[in-house]
Amino acid sequence: MKRVMVITGASRGIGAATARLAAARGYAVCVNYARNRAAADAVVRGIEAAGGTALAVGADISAEPEVVRLFETVDARLGAVTALVNNAGILERQLRVEHTDAARLQRLLAANVIGPFLCAREAVRRMSTRHGGRGGAIVNVSSVAARLGAPGEYVDYAATKGALDTLTVGLAREVAGEGIRVNAVRPGFIYTEMHASGGEPGRVDRMKDALPMKRGGHPEEVARAILWLLSDEASYATGTFIEVAGGR
Repeated sequence: MKRVMVITGASRGIGAATARLAAARGYAVCVNYARNRAAADAVVRGIEAAGGTALAVGADISAEPEVVRLFETVDARLGAVTALVNNAGILERQLRVEHTDAARLQRLLAANVIGPFLCAREAVRRMSTRHGGRGGAIVNVSSVAARLGAPGEYVDYAATKGALDTLTVGLAREVAGEGIRVNAVRPGFIYTEMHASGGEPGRVDRMKDALPMKRGGHPEEVARAILWLLSDEASYATGTFIEVAGGR
């Protein structure tokens, strides 16, 4: 069976690392991006140069029509999706709850909760044996913030990841008898560009000495956990979580 993977937010960081590793392991990969086409195209070129198959598709996953178009493009260009990595997500500048507003919350919920729900919906419609599919696997990229709360910095972001954790468990049980496994990874302090979005590019280095392993993590370390959960080696794992957080 041809293996086709959709990775949202795959132009950089954990998504890009996952795309490269997935292609190296034989997946045809859709590299989704919201705005940075140049970065997505660079990921695709790197995969193709190594002999893999990849396609960059721009789509804002918080917008339902764009999610539908994303999956229809994959259907036409790569084939039926067998794996989804819900990686795309945003955070905003560090802020205490007392200073937040509805507009900020709506942006975070749209990108970090509604988007993954819509992508999971489209994947299930294609993978589920109820709909004539051949099964597949979904991995949601959550965060240890869902467990720790991120006080004083990102409580709103942490709350969206808590919702993603609930989606993971609920959807896993909903489609377990339809050939689909749903799991999640919870990264911790990983060296990605996301920290700059929160106003502190050096956040990992500031925090690393407080971590049990005394270092930040790298996107490739998270990607390896994602690929394991998608693989046949994890064939009896669903509704579960792997924490890639250096012991935090």
